[in-house]
This record gives sequence, structure tokens and C-alpha cells, in this order.
Amino acid sequence: MGLYDAYLGLRHRRNPADPPAHVALVITERDLLEQGAYKTLESFLGWAFEFGAKRVTVSVSVLDEAVVDTLARELADVDAPEAIAVRTPADTARANAPIRVNIGLGGKREFAAAVRDIAEAVEAGELDPDEVAEADIEQRLIFPEEPDLVIKTGAERLSDFLIWQSVYSELYFTDVNWRDFRKRDYLRAVLDYQNRQRRFGR
Repeated sequence: MGLYDAYLGLRHRRNPADPPAHVALVITERDLLEQGAYKTLESFLGWAFEFGAKRVTVSVSVLDEAVVDTLARELADVDAPEAIAVRTPADTARANAPIRVNIGLGGKREFAAAVRDIAEAVEAGELDPDEVAEADIEQRLIFPEEPDLVIKTGAERLSDFLIWQSVYSELYFTDVNWRDFRKRDYLRAVLDYQNRQRRFGR
């Protein structure tokens, strides 16, 4: 580890604020085509758990769903410090592993599926429409937990990603492209999070 990385690590350990327990990463299909992209992802997952994360969610946005199956196989084989659950647009079961990888399953699609399920429950008489609450939606989401920190590389815009779950998340944008993302870039994101005063929409 370089001297600067060690310095950032020391700042992190001395910071009295808690690190993010749930980190989300937004990358693209194109990012994974770059040389060394999967090694960077393996390193990222290692850094996240090294510096306090208990859960990591990775969103891979895709332009062509024909690549989803190939990406799913490759991402399932990533050398990671914890178990990985890979979810694609065809999956409907919840992902409960410490590391969840979401390939091309947009937040709008996930939310729409939850609403359809609620509508079916109302029609079947299992749910009173006047009593539908946030919890009824959340328990039907494939990715139920809210990230503390969402990291987006390469550009200051979000993809269609965890639109319900990330409403109170802290967002961190970096112009560092995924192929160049290093430990120091992750530590900068964590330190930025630790130095913020979270308001949770208040």
C-alpha cells in the first residue's frame, strides 16, 4: 500500500464517525469490458469490507440485455470476501447475500413489479387498499435494504438504480473512470461520507 493510501487509512480509523455499513456501487456494462475491470471489482469488494461495510450492492447497467447472461456468469465467479447473489431482470427472489450484484434490473422495473404484486393482493382480498403502506412495497423489493453510501464512477449522474431504496442515501460522484479506480479513491469516498451530517430527508 502506498504512503498516501496509508495516510487516508489512518484518517479513516481516527474519524469518530461510523463508516457506511451498506455501500452501493454503480458501474456500466462498458466498464466491465475494460482490461482489468473484474480485478478492480474484486479489490473494491475487499476494500469495502476492510473499511467497515457489512453489505455491498453493485449495479451494472446494460444497454443490451443479450449480454446479461454472460455478465451474470462472469460476476458470479468474482473472487470476493463474502458470498455473492447475482440478480438479473428475470429474477424475482430477494437477494440476501452480503454482496448483491444487480445486472440490468432497473429500479423502475423493480418498483413496478412490487406495485403489481400489491394490486394482485388487493384484488385477491389479501390486502386492504386503504392500509397499503411503505412497508408493503419494501417487503416486495428484490433489494430491500437502503444503502448508506452510493458511489458512481465516471460521471455525475445516476442510472435507473434502487430508486426507492436510495432516496436517503449519501451520493458520491467521482470523475475517476472505473478502470482507474484505486484504494485511495474508495477511501476518499468513505471519508467524505464520514464527514457529512446525514439528515435522512429532514
